[in-house]
Amino acid sequence: MNNPPHLLVTGSAGALGRELVPRLREAGYRVRSLDLAHPQDATGDLLTGSVTDVGLVASALDGVDAVVHLAGQSREAPWEDVLQANVQGTWTLLDGCVRAGVRKVVFASSNHAVGMVRRREEELPADEQFRPDSYYGWSKSAGESLARLFVDRAGLDVVSVRIGSCLAEPGNVRALATWMSLDDFRRLVVAAVDPEVTGWHSVWGISRNTRRWWSLEAGEAIGYHPQDDSEQFAEHVLAAADPDEVVDLVGGPFTATPLGEPN
Repeated sequence: MNNPPHLLVTGSAGALGRELVPRLREAGYRVRSLDLAHPQDATGDLLTGSVTDVGLVASALDGVDAVVHLAGQSREAPWEDVLQANVQGTWTLLDGCVRAGVRKVVFASSNHAVGMVRRREEELPADEQFRPDSYYGWSKSAGESLARLFVDRAGLDVVSVRIGSCLAEPGNVRALATWMSLDDFRRLVVAAVDPEVTGWHSVWGISRNTRRWWSLEAGEAIGYHPQDDSEQFAEHVLAAADPDEVVDLVGGPFTATPLGEPN
């Protein structure tokens, strides 16, 4: 790879960040990691602190070409926690990008921004209208809207990824449709940080699952061509299926979790 972008990954010590950072480095990218804390065995260019810290974010953005913004509250939580981490943190990051001249952001949104949408006969497009299923889901819809504002008013280039179930293996029947493999997540980020991908894009973060009901079209338009399929796990998952699992709403179990209660 010739002159790969220098990337800042926020939330680098989280469940997704821990998997993504080494995969990006193996692919030849230089990566700076930002999180509240780092594992004891973490190496490389590490910055410690909150993405809501304006000064720290400015330092983190110095000299980078693109940002993969994973930081924030990743599940349902009390309102103030979600607002601070996911809305204030995202604003701080986007505003910092404008000030630092960093144009490209990959924003980790979530399927829960549209979690109350019911399965339809046709595949759901990646720009499906907001119908959040939780405070967490609302915060991701707010982050998408805020990022779109910075695209239109400040000239940022943003790929918003509505992540499904990004895990080593799908854990339930719903995830047979919504799963994104960790290697496909890396493929999606690599496609998204390409300087040729400009403006605003919303894509589903899923693999090429046989049972998917969310569209891959928008991802393929930016060069994301997933290679994995949850079907290899289907026999095991179906054998252990919960008959009461919510599988016909995008957000699955989040659609029934009391608002503000951790899940």
